[in-house]
Amino acid sequence: MGFDFELILAVAFLVTGAFWVYDRIVFAPKRKQILSGMDQAAQKAISKEAKERLADTPKLVSEVKSYFVIIAVIFGLRSFVVEPFQIPSGSMLPTLQIGDFILVNKFDYGLRLPVTNTTLIPTSEPKRGDVVVFKYPLDPSLNYIKRLVGLPGDKIRYHDKVLTVNGQQVSKEFLAALPISLNPNREPVTLFKENLGGVEHDIYNSNRNTPHEGNWVVPEGHYFVMGDNRDNSADSRFWGFVPEENMKGRAFYVWLHWDDFFSIPSFKNNGLIE
Repeated sequence: MGFDFELILAVAFLVTGAFWVYDRIVFAPKRKQILSGMDQAAQKAISKEAKERLADTPKLVSEVKSYFVIIAVIFGLRSFVVEPFQIPSGSMLPTLQIGDFILVNKFDYGLRLPVTNTTLIPTSEPKRGDVVVFKYPLDPSLNYIKRLVGLPGDKIRYHDKVLTVNGQQVSKEFLAALPISLNPNREPVTLFKENLGGVEHDIYNSNRNTPHEGNWVVPEGHYFVMGDNRDNSADSRFWGFVPEENMKGRAFYVWLHWDDFFSIPSFKNNGLIE
């Protein structure tokens, strides 16, 4: 079980919001009444903390409700607009490097309720070739990032490092044989440019045999995803399909690269498990 930062943030929003509402109903009118009896000079001379004490506002109420606005802004942005993540592993190499900070568009696949991920307002549907962030089907508290390969109803085949979608081999162009790669073990790889439904991107194939083969038919309401680091990615070839309701958004921008992931505590629990 992972650390569900989204759930913690939602709880913080509800708790601070409840204290804010309680203060507005119970104590704010008392403060207003007391201040109305003072002249303007006296009102300006009183500090914010003193104004709180005028109505005997409990310190706990004052402290907790003071965080409501900032938590509400963060909660709203992360839930409905964009959410930041950091890449902790190499399953999306060479497209995304270990340590990349990315932004995920939360509105692309519909306006969704936080935590439950239920769609409120549908917008567009995931497209083949998108780099998607989703809740890991075997443990929804974890976030995964992969490339969307198969749409509902698609027939997928992966054999001898060749990807086939609906009977059509996905084209890939040889770019280079790299004696040293960006993989943590620095193993040699072959770099290709793949064209997946008109979306061009680079992929790695290792020079060793790997048991990443099979045939799949994508069920309705589900998606098939793979890492661009084809021989070093735990994806739909191993644990199955991604339900539509698990989709969180589309990764669209790398805004920073920092190799030492664990040196930034605020992002430790907001990274992606790949």
